[in-house]
Parts: sequence; structure tokens; C-alpha cells
Amino acid sequence: MRINEIFYSLQGEGYHSGSPAVFIRFSGCNLQCPFCDTQHEAGIEMDETEIVESVKQYPAPLVVVTGGEPSLQLTATLVDALHAAGRTVAVETNGTRPLPHNVDWVTLSPKDLFLGTEAKPVLDHADELKVLYDGHHEPHSYNHITVKQRFLQPCDTGDTARNTQITAATVEYIKRHPEWRLSLQIHKTIHIR
Repeated sequence: MRINEIFYSLQGEGYHSGSPAVFIRFSGCNLQCPFCDTQHEAGIEMDETEIVESVKQYPAPLVVVTGGEPSLQLTATLVDALHAAGRTVAVETNGTRPLPHNVDWVTLSPKDLFLGTEAKPVLDHADELKVLYDGHHEPHSYNHITVKQRFLQPCDTGDTARNTQITAATVEYIKRHPEWRLSLQIHKTIHIR
């Protein structure tokens, strides 16, 4: 497997926000999002045993598998090995490909509102739906996906003034559509990875 990095921090967004977690970032993605905030292309080859041993260096029970797009490489055997090491496995995915059946928590963050039908999610259920909001694209097109939690997250454009406008629009949207909750990228606010 090609791994970009494995590191220990706090989950910065969504349902598990603020929870200590070990992050496994896979290299590569099947989408090219212009707003992507990770440099995930580089990486080193690691086998499942090496990945689990690296994760075991840290005390948190939560492992967040992310990328890039983890569904390109994540296997049920790696998830089983992480379970055997006493870990809960959460995956952050764009949803365009199936995931192993034994993942504990799925965060679906679809990108088709921005990229079109080639990025349309194939997953029809997830634990958490986390949609980036730019103030224009309406997230109601995901009503057919069965989820436990719905989060709307202001899209970070890198422009402070525009980000302030987008955040205000996100808050107003959630007030009009109370089935959504606000997700902020607290890791950026407190300057951690």
C-alpha cells in the first residue's frame, strides 16, 4: 500500500471532532478537487503489518483512514488487523468506490456538486455525511443517502473575506434546514495537523 503519512493528532472536523486519533493518509485520489487541502500524492510503500505497527505507537483507539481517496487501497484485511490491535476504524471517503464491509464509521464527503457526475457517490449509506458548502451548491441532492449525521462544512477557499461569507451562508442554510449540523475545521483554527 502506498502511504503518504501516519500521524497522531485530534480529529478536526465532523462527528468525531476533537477526538484524539491516529491518521493513516493513503496516497492518491481518483478526483482532482481544486479546493483539496492535502498534499497526498507522495508516499512510501508499506505492508499491512508495518501500518498496524506504526499505528500501535500511539494510544488513541480511533484510527481515521483518509487520503487522497482511501477506497483505492483500503482492504478488509487491514481493517481486521487494526481491529485486532484494539482500534476503531473510521474512513473519510468521496464515496465514488465501495469500501470494505468491516469499517466501523464511514464519513462520506461527496464532491459531485463541484465536479459533476463523474464524482457522483456510489455509496447509499454512511454514518456521517459531510458536505462542503460554498454558498451556492445546494446539498439537498443527498437526501437519498441513509446517514446518521449530516454535517455542512464551509468550503475553505484560502481567501479570508470569502471564507467569512461562506461561513455566514452555511450558518443561515443550517438554520433553514435543521437536519444539518455545522462542521468547522478546528485543526486549522488551532493550527494543528
